[in-house]
Amino acid sequence: MSIIDDIENPYIPEFEKYLRTPEPSVRERADYWRTAIGLQAVDQLTVSDFLKQTAQQHIEGQIDTEEAEKRIKAYYQAKEARLPDDDEKEEADKVAMNITKLLSEQSFTFSVVGLAAIHRQIFHGVFKHAGQFRDYDITKKEWVLDGDTVLYSRWQDLRMALEYDLEREKQFDYTNLAVPEAIRHIADFVAGIWQIHPFREGNTRTTAIFTIKYLRSIGFKQINNDLFEQHSWYFRNALVRANYKNVAKAVNPDSSYLVTFFRDLLLNEQTPLHNRDLHISQINTQSAIQSANSALSKSNNCTLEETAVLQIIQHNPRATQKQIAEAIGRSERTVKTITVNLTQKGLIVRRNGKRDGYWEIVDK
Repeated sequence: MSIIDDIENPYIPEFEKYLRTPEPSVRERADYWRTAIGLQAVDQLTVSDFLKQTAQQHIEGQIDTEEAEKRIKAYYQAKEARLPDDDEKEEADKVAMNITKLLSEQSFTFSVVGLAAIHRQIFHGVFKHAGQFRDYDITKKEWVLDGDTVLYSRWQDLRMALEYDLEREKQFDYTNLAVPEAIRHIADFVAGIWQIHPFREGNTRTTAIFTIKYLRSIGFKQINNDLFEQHSWYFRNALVRANYKNVAKAVNPDSSYLVTFFRDLLLNEQTPLHNRDLHISQINTQSAIQSANSALSKSNNCTLEETAVLQIIQHNPRATQKQIAEAIGRSERTVKTITVNLTQKGLIVRRNGKRDGYWEIVDK
């Protein structure tokens, strides 16, 4: 088995100090950069030391994103002697810069056009075909499949397939849906979008950013982006396993690994994620599914909206009902009903009265 089975995303100790600062904007910028840099591992790319230095200056507020982008572009234009890995470094640096800019934007369009726009922004200045759908069929040899490929959508069907999946998700009702089922649905939706593989290159990085921004738009404001920094290769392999079927080898599509990733991402669970566990020669598919189902059955019975409210309270115990309503896109009356339900379930309590009070999450 190749050493790629234990590949880990590059850890950046220089950024760790920014996550402990009391300044929210500094923590936010550091989080964006760590995510953007970590996502390059899905294509086995690493950023340059110059990019890391530029990122630190941006995180500390010495320069803005426009200046950071100019410096990175000038750095590669000024290089006279090109090293063997400079092309890959340049792609990783520019894409990481573009992703950081995208993550800092609050706007999001849930549509085929919006997905193409994300790809165009991520790979601006990198690919001439940024934002354009492929016009040929593709296959990719996957390590996790022993060199086999997932069956991707025909290029003639790309737009129709995307429109169908996005419209079905747009109509899906998460109301009163328990979190385990909601997360499984989200995992299946993301796996379906990725399987279409609409672009020539960069589909996993585009899917990751589209997913992060979509989850924010439906109420998950506090996402554990460490997962994309540290385990983006696992994320890609989990997408592969969720879409691969081989009757001869008795392998069926298995979304349990992707569900585990999303539980860590959204619920801050800390299940160990190892790429070697996803390799088709190293697993017992049925036992993996049973294990995932067992974990789901032990989960709490909160709805998706209730979990979103819990995450907001955890981040800001003094959040008002108006602030919570704005964050999850619901009315204050709905938020009041949710907090009453959470109180009755014994998950939160109100301390110090109405005016100067705050929410406290009960440790269960």
